Amino acid sequence: MSKRFYEVLGEDVANELVEWFNAVDATYRAELRDANEVNFARFDAKMGERLAQLGAQWQTRLASLESRLTWRMFVFWAPTALAVVGLLLRH
Repeated sequence: MSKRFYEVLGEDVANELVEWFNAVDATYRAELRDANEVNFARFDAKMGERLAQLGAQWQTRLASLESRLTWRMFVFWAPTALAVVGLLLRH
């Protein structure tokens, strides 16, 4: 603190006031840290939940795509296989 501050209030009072301000500052910092940790924990939980939902949506979409592709492959290969079998049986 400034020299004038110590001169006006005196050494003991000025030191006591500085200690009080430091204690208040430490208290506010601790409360702010705790509030930030709580908010981050909430954010982290919400983010995990949303990522899980997104993963489930992608699994559903990929399963649907796989089902359609399997069906299309069957539709393409079944007539081809029947034609090959028919040709082999004719000879």
